[in-house]
Amino acid sequence: MKVGLIYTSTTPELIELVEREIKNELGENVEMVSWKDPSILQEAIDNGYVTKTAAARLIAMYTEAINAGCDAIINLCSSVGEVADAAQNIAKYIGVPIVRVDEEMCRDAARKGTNIAVMATLQSTLEPTKNTIKRVAREIGKNVNLVDVLVDGAFGLSQDEFKKRMLEEAGKVADKVDVILFAQGSMAYCEDVIAKAYNKTVLSSPRYGAKALKAALKFKGLI
Repeated sequence: MKVGLIYTSTTPELIELVEREIKNELGENVEMVSWKDPSILQEAIDNGYVTKTAAARLIAMYTEAINAGCDAIINLCSSVGEVADAAQNIAKYIGVPIVRVDEEMCRDAARKGTNIAVMATLQSTLEPTKNTIKRVAREIGKNVNLVDVLVDGAFGLSQDEFKKRMLEEAGKVADKVDVILFAQGSMAYCEDVIAKAYNKTVLSSPRYGAKALKAALKFKGLI
């Protein structure tokens, strides 16, 4: 099996977490091929939305993965998740599914709680993630209340400093919510720390994305 990994953020934490989770689900012999373009995320940050040129570059990476013979593709950035949504019908038609790293996480958050804190270090990630939670909650007939937790200035900090900031910000809302959801996969290494500190359900996307990728490959009969 050959899977395409589409990154618009190239933090070492994210890459390590994603590749580990995919190997856990698909085995050590899975072939992973990565495409990376941080300029897409930066353009979304600068403009407050995914511009047509950024979307075009993202779609071009999907196309490259398809042409390289990938059996499935995983989109690893929540900020551009709605572009992945828009591309999924074409992907299904040609038999190379595009899986979002965060969609099943958002669905599970809606299943598990009514008041959901959405934590992000980038404003550009908050709205697309919240839109996804609202969509999947509606699909399962659930009404949810979302609480923004923007950990401003934390992007790029050392892991120790990042954990400290995440703990501080999570503590401000922990008694008001049922579930804490990380909008960025690179935050996943903070999951256990916050869950233990506040005795809350904390969700991060890499493991959900890996399971969704496995499900897509199973649907194709490759597993």
